[in-house]
Amino acid sequence: MSEKKIFAIINPISGTSKKDNLDKKIMKMLSGNEVTIDIAYTEYSGHATLLAKEAVDKGYNIVLAVGGDGTCNEIAKALVYSRTALAIIPTGSGNGLARHLGIPMGVTAALRALKNSHMVKADFCTANDIPFFVTCGFGFDAQISEKFAKSRTRGGLTYFINSLEEYFRYTNEEYIIDTPTSHSKEQAFIIACGNVSQYGNNAFIAPYASLRDGLIDITIINHINFFEVLPTAVQLFTKTLNINPAVKSFSTSELTITRPKAGIMHIDGEPIYMPEKVDIKCHKRNLRIMVPDIQAANEFEATLLNMLSTVFGIKIPKKI
Repeated sequence: MSEKKIFAIINPISGTSKKDNLDKKIMKMLSGNEVTIDIAYTEYSGHATLLAKEAVDKGYNIVLAVGGDGTCNEIAKALVYSRTALAIIPTGSGNGLARHLGIPMGVTAALRALKNSHMVKADFCTANDIPFFVTCGFGFDAQISEKFAKSRTRGGLTYFINSLEEYFRYTNEEYIIDTPTSHSKEQAFIIACGNVSQYGNNAFIAPYASLRDGLIDITIINHINFFEVLPTAVQLFTKTLNINPAVKSFSTSELTITRPKAGIMHIDGEPIYMPEKVDIKCHKRNLRIMVPDIQAANEFEATLLNMLSTVFGIKIPKKI
């Protein structure tokens, strides 16, 4: 890692893990003759964006997001179109962006990976000009994001319980989907728009998504009955959702989704009230982001998967 100035922004309430002495660990592992570090803790919603903007203005090479996807969103929106790169130490509940990039989940391992990382230029997306970096979506998962945001506890178990409770109350909505080359109408359970492959927690809603192709991966899940929920969940966590007959998927650089009335959607897992018409666009390679260098194990995995693809014609999900 050749960058000299790092500004670390820690969200003390992200996820479920304690953040005691996290600032000291960051200083100990990253400080050196060629690296200087400043650290700040967020104090309220939106604070990370203000801190990140100041870091850009002051010429920091890297802003280190210590938190979950919500923290990454707040920080990254201040870094787009700048020369300052985003780095991530995942301490959130889902950590979809970090997992997509192959960043280890443990703080110590993630800090080690950052010391052996390189910068790439990545895509980001917008929904009615509001940036997102992981996924945005409509329907059932948007309802769950609203309920999860109101929960006193975090983590995968809370998400699962909320999902189960909401499933029996939820009614599919009608959506009109327009792209530069198509027009369709869907009675959908979920419409997910992925900049990366997963929601988080290795739930792969768009397993073939890439952060660098200038495209949004759209996944539409139509009605699934109660007996189809478990098989669909298994497919979600095994990158095989595309084999489900209730699922449609395609990629596009932009689209417009129109529903009968305004309501909740989610942006990077956070619920937000939006009008009935939402314009979604991909902005190709306008965010600098630090990713771990390829390790030997990953090279072996890539070689094996490419061989399977060649011999058996298996479609292999993209890494970045």
